[in-house]
Amino acid sequence: MTRLAYLLGGMISLLLATVGAVLPLLPTVPFLILAAFCFARGSPRLEALLVQHPRFGPHIQAWRSRGAISRKGKRAAFIAFALSAVLGFVLLTWPWSVLPLVVGIIGAAWIATRPSS
Repeated sequence: MTRLAYLLGGMISLLLATVGAVLPLLPTVPFLILAAFCFARGSPRLEALLVQHPRFGPHIQAWRSRGAISRKGKRAAFIAFALSAVLGFVLLTWPWSVLPLVVGIIGAAWIATRPSS
């Protein structure tokens, strides 16, 4: 049962990563890292496909070995946080309008502390 749960979690994460490749505000690589984590416990064959992927594999390997995020990935995350904060102020009412800003500041601060790959 646990193996099936990890396999399902990996599939859902992979689906979200695929959607994130198309939608600008949904991240791709964090969902791929989560999918690789789940697949390591649910399907080693699928994990190997992700880790050996020419485009996404290096991001997963950098995260696993050093907790590193690429400079391009960091920049994309900071831009997404900023856009979300602006959209929050424009589209939401007080006090909900500050929520994207607060989440963005916390997320950006954490990402800034990660090593760059």
